[in-house]
Amino acid sequence: MTRINSTALALLQQRCPRCHEGPLFSYSAANPVRFAEMPAHCPVCGQAYEPEPGFYWGAMFISYAFSTAIMLVTGFLVYYLFHDPAVWVYVTSVAALAVLLTPLSLRYSRTLMLYWFGGVHYQPRPAGTH
Repeated sequence: MTRINSTALALLQQRCPRCHEGPLFSYSAANPVRFAEMPAHCPVCGQAYEPEPGFYWGAMFISYAFSTAIMLVTGFLVYYLFHDPAVWVYVTSVAALAVLLTPLSLRYSRTLMLYWFGGVHYQPRPAGTH
């Protein structure tokens, strides 16, 4: 796997916070059934992805912020692009986009939770080791 030296890029690519190589999720975000499945440990460095039981409950609040932002931005875009249409257009647009972006919202909320509150810091492996 490719080593990523930037913590911001590793977060965006949803990689292990310790080695920046192992994937945080087992399946693609496009998989409608298994998009939230995470391995128990990093396949590269063995870092536990759930520091304590119930750790990801806190990710609900991050996901709530993402959902709020999605709904506000969608509402403003609908207002300006369609010149204040009927209420059903707002409701349909916001609901459809919120549902479509749920996998990304959930995955990034968990990723941010692990990076911010997991107590794990980047520890690059020496060059030439696997």
